[in-house]
Amino acid sequence: MSDVIHLTTGAFPKATSQPQPVLIDFWAPWCGPCRMQGPILDEVAKTVGPKAIVAKVNVDEEPMLASQFGVQSIPTLVILKDGRIQQRFVGVQPAHVLTNALQQMGA
Repeated sequence: MSDVIHLTTGAFPKATSQPQPVLIDFWAPWCGPCRMQGPILDEVAKTVGPKAIVAKVNVDEEPMLASQFGVQSIPTLVILKDGRIQQRFVGVQPAHVLTNALQQMGA
């Protein structure tokens, strides 16, 4: 079972108000690179455990969230801490890059 959560507009405020850093992957099921990023996110979630929240937002289902974060291409990954964007990545990212970024944010 994956530790990656799927965020919707309704669940977004609760998830992003937690004290730990939040990694959000903006993706779509038709996006090849996004499908490559999926297993990497699972690995990151297992590595950081409860020290961070790892989440996905389907841009087709949640266009307002994608717009709010200025997502222009996918996958776009954003790390939030205290509700503010700390880092942004565009394109497929390896697990060690994401894990290191989360650890720098306190994960």
